[in-house]
Amino acid sequence: MKALMLRRYIWILRLVCLWSLLLALCLRISSVSASQDASMPKEHNSPSQGVPAYHEGPPDAQLPPVLDPRQFEQEVVQAAYRLAANLAKTLYQQPCYCYCDRHHGHGSLLDCYATKHTAGCGTCLQELFYVHEQTNKGQTPPQIRQGIIRGDWKTIDLTKYQKPQPALGQVVR
Repeated sequence: MKALMLRRYIWILRLVCLWSLLLALCLRISSVSASQDASMPKEHNSPSQGVPAYHEGPPDAQLPPVLDPRQFEQEVVQAAYRLAANLAKTLYQQPCYCYCDRHHGHGSLLDCYATKHTAGCGTCLQELFYVHEQTNKGQTPPQIRQGIIRGDWKTIDLTKYQKPQPALGQVVR
């Protein structure tokens, strides 16, 4: 009887050791995989992704409406949507480097403002304010697009747009 119990005990002990080894191996594999993932560039930051979708020129048809800014709580988001309504034809001709063309089917930066997408996307916000500033400097949509492609939009400081701006919805021409 003792021999049978001893065999069972050894058998259970072997199973526990085997499960422990398997668990340790799985944890090791997942930690190696996670460290490799962390060292790889994120998809939306990868230069190998190419230039996102945009339109070469102004639209031939009516553009989708920009959402009403009053439906958003953050002032910076409200300001962006107010501006987007006035910059729609220019936004239509700009790529969006959050790569929403691949993840949401957008055709240009304008599509971000025809949806609620921008409310949670810093890239879309920075690009919009870049378009606004460059338009006020007299830049054409193709010139603005080249700046966006170069990454000039990354220099935009969103904090200056977090407070209500007088006449922010107006575009100086």
